[in-house]
Amino acid sequence: MTGHYCDFKNTDVILSCGSNNLENHPVSSKWTQRALDNGAKWIVVDPRFTRTAAKADIYCPIRSGTDIVFYGGMINYMIENDLWHREFVMAYSNMSYLINPDFNFDVETGLFSGFDPEKRKYDTTTWGYQVESTTEWDTSEGGAYAWVKGEGVPSFTTPTVKVPKKDETLQDPNCVYQIMKKHYSRYTLDKVCEVCGMDKETLKEVYDLYCSTSATDKTGTILYALGQTQHHYGAQNTRMMAMIQLLLGNVGNPGGGLNALRGEPNVQGATDMGMTVFDLPGYLKWPSISGSPSLRAWCEHETYAAGYYTNKPKFMVSFLKEFFGEHATADNDYGYDWLPKVPENGETFTTTGTFELMDQGIMKGYFAWGQNPAHSDANTKFIRNAMCNLDWLVVADWSYTETATFWKAPDMDASKIDTECYFLPAALIYEKSGTILNSGRWLQQRYKAVDPVGDAKPDYEIADMLRTRIVELYKAEGGVCPEPILNAKWDYYINGKIDPRPVAWALNGYDAKTGKLLSGYGDLKADGSTAIGMWIYSGFYNNDAEKMNPSAQPTGRRSHEDPGNLGVYPNWAFAWPNNRRHLYNRCSADPSGKPWNEKKKLVWWDGQKWGHYDTPDFTFEKKDAEGKTVPVAPDSKAFIMKWEGAGNLITTGMKDAPLPEHYEPFESPTHNVMNGAEHSPMIRFAENKSVNKGDRSQYPIVATTYSITEHWQTGGQTRACPALDEIAPKQFIEISPELAAEKGIENGDAVRVFNNRGSVNVHAMVTKRIRPFTINGETVHQIGMLHHWGWANIYSTGDVVNDLTPNVGDPNSYIPEYKAFLVDVEKA
Repeated sequence: MTGHYCDFKNTDVILSCGSNNLENHPVSSKWTQRALDNGAKWIVVDPRFTRTAAKADIYCPIRSGTDIVFYGGMINYMIENDLWHREFVMAYSNMSYLINPDFNFDVETGLFSGFDPEKRKYDTTTWGYQVESTTEWDTSEGGAYAWVKGEGVPSFTTPTVKVPKKDETLQDPNCVYQIMKKHYSRYTLDKVCEVCGMDKETLKEVYDLYCSTSATDKTGTILYALGQTQHHYGAQNTRMMAMIQLLLGNVGNPGGGLNALRGEPNVQGATDMGMTVFDLPGYLKWPSISGSPSLRAWCEHETYAAGYYTNKPKFMVSFLKEFFGEHATADNDYGYDWLPKVPENGETFTTTGTFELMDQGIMKGYFAWGQNPAHSDANTKFIRNAMCNLDWLVVADWSYTETATFWKAPDMDASKIDTECYFLPAALIYEKSGTILNSGRWLQQRYKAVDPVGDAKPDYEIADMLRTRIVELYKAEGGVCPEPILNAKWDYYINGKIDPRPVAWALNGYDAKTGKLLSGYGDLKADGSTAIGMWIYSGFYNNDAEKMNPSAQPTGRRSHEDPGNLGVYPNWAFAWPNNRRHLYNRCSADPSGKPWNEKKKLVWWDGQKWGHYDTPDFTFEKKDAEGKTVPVAPDSKAFIMKWEGAGNLITTGMKDAPLPEHYEPFESPTHNVMNGAEHSPMIRFAENKSVNKGDRSQYPIVATTYSITEHWQTGGQTRACPALDEIAPKQFIEISPELAAEKGIENGDAVRVFNNRGSVNVHAMVTKRIRPFTINGETVHQIGMLHHWGWANIYSTGDVVNDLTPNVGDPNSYIPEYKAFLVDVEKA
């Protein structure tokens, strides 16, 4: 999320694609409505005519799983009609950079250059830049990187800065512009309609309206959610939208950006915390066996040659200092060797891979903490059968979920299951204090309203009890590799009781000797003198004089002050990083520092210094030789987290493609007419026996899953609410009148939806809100399925529709493909 809901009011055109935001994120409607009141237009691209589509100026149906074709057609259209923001793109992107001449895309195979079929992996060398010249870091005394030679800083070979070759005329066939133009020239209006099932006139209207936001006095925003991400190329879907915004000049500008609407109050916070196999907190990479077995190797592998990520050694050493405290010293590489290392096949330990390990009898214990995989993971029939092989299962949650009662599923025989199951009741969000992070990256203090009921405890108390007992056992009995357990720092107590405030101090960062809280991540050092748990949060809890008082911290601020009237609200809570509300806000002004639109200015150069309504996302001032703060004159380095300082249209940063390319869903109702591959060559887990792929000759109907306002996620709380059950009492599918007639189904009938993985009974809602598509000249039907029901409840129950979804994944994020798979339907 580059901005916040409050920023939606500044837009001229809203594009909701992959998000039914009025239904699934209803608070956003306050701000989209303000945009409409100001004259904004709204485009909705969705397989269904949703509640959001009902507010749209243009509704454009799309077959689920074909978003890259839709956006690829938009790129082709804007290039062919010169509708991109040329001055913006030339200044702030790699459009003019020259790519390795060996770069290639083979339409016949659907493969980019560098693919290794045995490893099913790309070597991205040919996707990189041609090099004009190189320079080395200045680590001499007084140099920009003198800190590298400081006492206590881990030794590592500093990276070489490579200056890419450019062609500002954009004529060189190896420049990004020419490669991208050629690549997307296949994505014509006719081809997009053929693949996506759209009407050509409507599609052109969508392109014309959204591309109009390339004008300097306009901005457009894209609102997306799981409709874009839950595909085996979901990361490329997201990157494609970022490319669109970059080409139109909508990045960093009020009313622009790329806005992921989170479905849980703290999804953004969980992501920040590194709740994935490959990430440490703050998006640092977890050490790996092959790439970073030592701290030196980590620093050499992860440190960028230029940009703000040249500071990664500072972030990592400070993290280790917090993790291991006094036991982390320069002599032992700050305890780096005690951290577990991700193996070569680390994806085995992602959520999807974990259940394969259970099925094989390799993984014998499992914690399900605040999640419900027996309901919400893909291919849940396989999931619950794999759980039968566990020795023990621990579920920490608010209510008895499907995971907590997996042996009670209608198709399970509890007498044959030996898994020992434990349920730990967790406190509700209202029953504990702490911080919460919303879609806009705002960290806000949340205060306890009531005490937990019964034996329920806050998560941090449960974690502390477990940790305390584990340490006691290690001290008493010993065990394999005790150092990470016994040397880990764990001093988050006030008056002998675990407390979120010391955790906040650790996350903010502090001086390792004095304990004084840091003002921000600019204070971090690589010499062991600073400690931090989450470098991107630094500054969110930094009032050292009021360490015990959350209300006196930045997270407790509640000012309605809004300089510029742009919805920035800089003194309401704290936005990471550095209280910045708009990421890449340098892009809101031209290279000379003049705002593109005076009415939407965030930062500006007045000839002597920078003015700003938001924390600048660039180096706008620095210390001179005498220690005095002086302004930094404008340059074009608008993306300080990229080593080249420019937004990437072609990138080496993705595992599966340098440019997004269309591949059909794993289970598709048609063949791929864009290239010679069907699904992505980098798809993950597709070869697993459990996936049990279906064929379109058996299962010709496309299915997608979604949510409604009346129920929440897997329904553990909302289906226990009689009033909500009365509003939405039964699980249903949306089915078109044409398909209903073909299948002899009437509105309200019980129907069976099935494929190779499972079979579920639901009720039919026959509605014109969903319609047949004409795809590659053939009629293709699609249905929409809810996912809120299961067997675990006291009021409203139903089948788990994720029995039907395929457990295949994206190679970047490993997210399963919930939004496009094949089924058949019959009257039950």
